[in-house]
Amino acid sequence: MVKRLMIPAVCLFLLTALWLPAQAQTHTQARQLTVEPDRTRLYEGEVLTLTVKGSMEIDINLGNLFDFDMSSLPKPDIEKVEPDFEILAQNQQYSIRTVNSQMVGEITWTYQLAPKTTGELTIPALTFKDAVSEPVNVEVVDGSPPDQAAPGRDSFIELSADKDEVYVQEQLILTVRLFFRGNLIRGELSEPTHPHVIIESLGRQQEFSRYRDGVRYRVVERRYAIFPQRPGTLKLPPVHFEGQARDASGSLRFLRDSEELFEVPVKDVPAQFSGDTWLPATGLSLEESGLPPSLEVATGENITREIRLTAAGLPGEALPPLPDTVPDGLRSYPEEPERQTETTPAGLTSSLKQSVALVPVEAGKMTLPATRIYWWDTEADRERVAVIPEKTLTVTDPNASAEPPQPVNGEPAPEPDTVSPESSTDRTAPDSRLWQWLTLAFGILWAGTLMAWWWSRKSGKNAPDFAQHNDDEDDAFDHLITAVRSGSARTPELLVAWANRHRPGKHFRSASDVVHHFQDETMATELGKLQARFFAPDHGNENWDGRPLARTLEAIRMRKQTRANADLPPLYPEGLS
Repeated sequence: MVKRLMIPAVCLFLLTALWLPAQAQTHTQARQLTVEPDRTRLYEGEVLTLTVKGSMEIDINLGNLFDFDMSSLPKPDIEKVEPDFEILAQNQQYSIRTVNSQMVGEITWTYQLAPKTTGELTIPALTFKDAVSEPVNVEVVDGSPPDQAAPGRDSFIELSADKDEVYVQEQLILTVRLFFRGNLIRGELSEPTHPHVIIESLGRQQEFSRYRDGVRYRVVERRYAIFPQRPGTLKLPPVHFEGQARDASGSLRFLRDSEELFEVPVKDVPAQFSGDTWLPATGLSLEESGLPPSLEVATGENITREIRLTAAGLPGEALPPLPDTVPDGLRSYPEEPERQTETTPAGLTSSLKQSVALVPVEAGKMTLPATRIYWWDTEADRERVAVIPEKTLTVTDPNASAEPPQPVNGEPAPEPDTVSPESSTDRTAPDSRLWQWLTLAFGILWAGTLMAWWWSRKSGKNAPDFAQHNDDEDDAFDHLITAVRSGSARTPELLVAWANRHRPGKHFRSASDVVHHFQDETMATELGKLQARFFAPDHGNENWDGRPLARTLEAIRMRKQTRANADLPPLYPEGLS
């Protein structure tokens, strides 16, 4: 009996001895938290991998087996590292094992930390449940590892500028190149910024490959045009890059780097510059077009003068307005200036185009003053002047009356309107026959146009609706002159529209009606040439010159005003003294 009782007692003692250490180990692991960096000394731009391990007891039974969520487990207070480190990424792994019928969860957190500064940094003590880790000191060294040159790194940034110093508002070309190895999964490259600098991107980024010390890199290149707005020293903030890439083995690597451009002196406007607007450029030119080569024009003739200012190394907003001074005998109607900025491999190229309509109103010599733009040649470091020389226009009046004939043998010359009956009869008969032939020829040429017009107006029962073109006689005449000068096919239509406003109540329906009414030989001849140009383009009429017809219409229009003054009734009717 004694032996039988001793055997269970021994077994119970052994089980108790084994159970107590297991329980002690479980509780010890539940309170354990370890922090292990992959290294305690790293260089600026490198990424630190921090591994945190902890364990805790997990209560899982049949009642909550399907509701248990690993993501709901607590985490260590990793936010304590953010003053000195930036948390780039994090992940966690769980494993569960049973210790003496109790489920224990072992959790491993992995953090990618990027140092924000250099020097001695400390990862503070972290807490998890009721466990506390030990602080860890990390040294961050400025520069690159001695056994690994900068080109051998996984990623790095290069900054370069095309000049060591610039003038205020002068263009500085900044080139940013990012070198990296592996397949880039994610990457963010910051843009250069500065509160007192205008920065323009020079097109899209370029991607290519390049070797450095026998290592092949993929390169992303971006170029910027920088215009400092204040003299002094230009210091741009660093350009940063952060990304992730996979190497040949498939491992995920974090890429991080930053680079700062050297300080660039910015000089003020030189005292010897004499212009009104500071224009530092590598090239500037002035061009003019639109004036007739002979510089001979007639009163009332429309001239469109165009001046174009082109500058290399400046944005379009920096170009000054062009002067618009004209002599008293010219009327000027400037249009809104057109500014353009283009991106070229050498930087920005801008242009300013100014179009001005000039209408001479007096006969004589009209001198357009010279146009001068002062600018600073940044390559030669000296002032230059772009000039359009002055131009003198010779303005003639086609409507000026001929000089009266001089008296012969002391006899006074007859008045222009006093003609003998014989001479009047002699001129009238040939002139009448001439106009009959001109009217007949012109009518045949316009037959096709008239038939189409009559058909569209339903046999001409209603007068044409000319209000769709203009609202008054001035606008109608301006549209007509524009069509005449360009040789437009709408010239006959616009001629009828203007004539009905010029001569209200006449109800002109075709261009032949207008020609027959005004009895002008030049009008009939030029309209015949224009019609032949439309129907017979191979007869040498391609080069249309609308100036004779435009001058004739101007003369007809001015004659109406003269006749209106001549036809005024007398101040006192006959019979009143």
